[in-house]
Amino acid sequence: MSSRKIVIGNWKMNPAGLDLARRIALRTRRAAAKLEHTDVIACPPFPFIQACVSRKQPNPLQVGAQSVSIFEAGAHTGEVGADMLRSLGAVCAIVGHSEERERGDTDAVVSKKIARVVEAGMTAVVCVGEKAREEGGAHFDFLKGEIKNTFAGIRADKVRRIILAYEPIWAVGAKEAMAPSEICEMSIFVKKAFADIFGHEAGLRVRVLYGGAVNFRNAQDIVRIGKVDGLLVGRESVNMPGFIELLKAVDAVG
Repeated sequence: MSSRKIVIGNWKMNPAGLDLARRIALRTRRAAAKLEHTDVIACPPFPFIQACVSRKQPNPLQVGAQSVSIFEAGAHTGEVGADMLRSLGAVCAIVGHSEERERGDTDAVVSKKIARVVEAGMTAVVCVGEKAREEGGAHFDFLKGEIKNTFAGIRADKVRRIILAYEPIWAVGAKEAMAPSEICEMSIFVKKAFADIFGHEAGLRVRVLYGGAVNFRNAQDIVRIGKVDGLLVGRESVNMPGFIELLKAVDAVG
């Protein structure tokens, strides 16, 4: 398993225009080129993906998508398919984000999206996370069930194209991230739940990222103490120069 860290920037519905998207991508690419131990992926809105992809090699910044359709092709107005995204240069797609689950994506829908992404030859960045922390430990049961249902029907030979993003829903958009020591505990739990489905070796290999109120101040402790493989960063990923400082902090972990 690669020891390199991964930082994925989920731009969400930002920025407002194409020119600014290009500038953010350029600044992120220049910052990524200086990193020694970290891979960086930007996930802009659909209309900006192609403009953010660089064909130059070596390319320090890869580009992904924030979502994908459950459909392969056909009469599905407004949908964007996995093959379309790959043809634009996307290397991954985020699926199961809490904001999409809030809008109606069930575990079954997320499972279908994972299948479309991996079948297209991309990596599925699969978000999982509990809605609240329960003193009695009910959140562990919720998370285990969510992982089991989300990966129902996914073939074991496709797990190499899966990255897990643990995002506790209560921490998304919050003022403070989860404590690094608790992140470590949950990362281990998520890997174990994944291993229960796909086997011990798959549990060891799968990369686990953390997301939820990540910024340049807490990024290093989250990665170092939380022992995660990287970060899924939301609003901070379009906040320059904060995101650049975050990348430096993660890279310093080595």
